[in-house]
Amino acid sequence: MVAVPRPGRPRRGGWWHRLAQDRNGGDTMAVLAAGRRVGADLRAGLDGPGVPAATRGLHRLLGADAVGLGGLREGPVWSGRPPDPDLVGRLVEHVLRTDSRAARGHLVALPVHARDELVGVLIVQGDVAASAVREAAEWVGEALDRARLERSADVAEQAELRALRAEISPHFVYNSLTVIASFVRSDPERARELMLDFAEYIRHSLARHGDYTTVAGEFAAIEAYLALARAVLGDRLRVQVRIAPEILPVALPFLALQPLVENAVRHGVELTGSGGLVQVTGQAEGAECVITVEDDGPGMDPAYAADVLAGRGTPGSLGLVNVDRRLRTVFGPGYGLVLETADGAGMRVVLRVPRFQPGVVAS
Repeated sequence: MVAVPRPGRPRRGGWWHRLAQDRNGGDTMAVLAAGRRVGADLRAGLDGPGVPAATRGLHRLLGADAVGLGGLREGPVWSGRPPDPDLVGRLVEHVLRTDSRAARGHLVALPVHARDELVGVLIVQGDVAASAVREAAEWVGEALDRARLERSADVAEQAELRALRAEISPHFVYNSLTVIASFVRSDPERARELMLDFAEYIRHSLARHGDYTTVAGEFAAIEAYLALARAVLGDRLRVQVRIAPEILPVALPFLALQPLVENAVRHGVELTGSGGLVQVTGQAEGAECVITVEDDGPGMDPAYAADVLAGRGTPGSLGLVNVDRRLRTVFGPGYGLVLETADGAGMRVVLRVPRFQPGVVAS
């Protein structure tokens, strides 16, 4: 919503005056960009390090003599010359006690709400439209709401990543070490290579990483895992991997591909007596990267596959659920996993992500 400045003497250079000057031109875009910066400065909340910058941004946008912004625990941070501290203190006390506006002349203090809770106070000194001050307080509250949701999403994503790391199969680890031990005397070089593969697999699965890796980084761990799986399963496991070079630098969330390959080996090959084939393909399709992991195992009922992605499957399907949720969180609801399966027809998992996504950079 664009608020209309009150009639009379709007301060030249103020936010609302500039919007009224040119609603369709560059000034409006500059104001909106400055507003986004204020929101970014408030990502850590009203006690965070970005509050001074956010206060300066509001000071410029409102064209006020001074602007103060503070949370419930600390006094306000000011941009401009602070008014009389005793008067400010009385107004702030009134706002915190009554959760309502307080004013004295051209000095006004308004409550700031996030999720319908009082979280702070905005103080403005100067001849500024009351509607503009009210909109600014609401804007700060909305920015704090978004910041809280982003932090909650980050916490949830880290919890899902920890869950994926905790899902390493003890059975697979035991079998891998048993196979390595069997080669120690008969084929020491093979034992050494498998031990290096095992170390890479564990390092990638358990070590602390950044938020994102690349397709190439994920496949380095997948190759180590498949080397161990072939050593354990022997001729029962057949693997085909075809990855187009142009998608190797594509960034994606850490541990987005490895769980898909492990799922195909465990449920599509290991649980069958006759073994099977796992195929991994990756290619660029326009501005998107498409990777498929397919097995010719027993498959599952499509209705149950839908339950799996909805989080209603067995505990063993946790990996697929977490990968799907993290992809949708990072890239949007149009992305994520697609499961193509039927009883006795194997399973095909399709992962689709943008080749380039602002803010998604592999570490």
